[in-house]
Amino acid sequence: MVEALLLSLKLSLATTGLLLLLSLALGYLLSFRDLPAKGLLEALLLLPILLPPTVLGFYLIALLSPDSPVGALITALRGKPLLFSFEALLIGSLIYSLPFGVFPVRDAFQSVSRRHIEVAYVFGYSPLETFLRVVLPNSWGGILTASALVFAHTMGEFGVVLMLGGSIPGETKTLSIYIYDEVQALNYGEAHRASLLLLTVSLVALAVLSFVRRGWIEKLRSS
Repeated sequence: MVEALLLSLKLSLATTGLLLLLSLALGYLLSFRDLPAKGLLEALLLLPILLPPTVLGFYLIALLSPDSPVGALITALRGKPLLFSFEALLIGSLIYSLPFGVFPVRDAFQSVSRRHIEVAYVFGYSPLETFLRVVLPNSWGGILTASALVFAHTMGEFGVVLMLGGSIPGETKTLSIYIYDEVQALNYGEAHRASLLLLTVSLVALAVLSFVRRGWIEKLRSS
């Protein structure tokens, strides 16, 4: 169980870190750029919420399979197929949790006062300087919210990671899959302990991030 927990934590932390970087870029585009197909892009970003995990997992298997052009290229570069590896889980987690990272960040960016942004331009700030010195410091609440949602969502992932990685101990067997295997084996006591552990870790992570976010908001209001 400890091995499965550590793997889940590793996957959740990696997904949260990488997805935050992607969310910052996409959130900026959605908030400050006039894109010709912005509505279509937002719809595509929301799809992982609407699609069943099995559908998303199936299409990722088709994409990453050695029989597909993309999968064949990855296999040639890695020397082995990508499926049933930690990297496959990471790709699936990034896509499956994408809406939980992008939209809180986008909303935080859009809530920043346009007057503050205009004043920054008046004082000669470049768009990059304005983003780093005005937009980001006023958006940490949304960024922390996105971090909490992505981390907790990844910790509890099941369908996508099972389809992409199977149940390989130490490689793809996350805590949610460990629980499933124990239930299948009728080991309900062990499944209960693992479920309680997963619930506790998720609650603690959310509580810590909520505490940090609340402290940041109070500090921002007092400054």
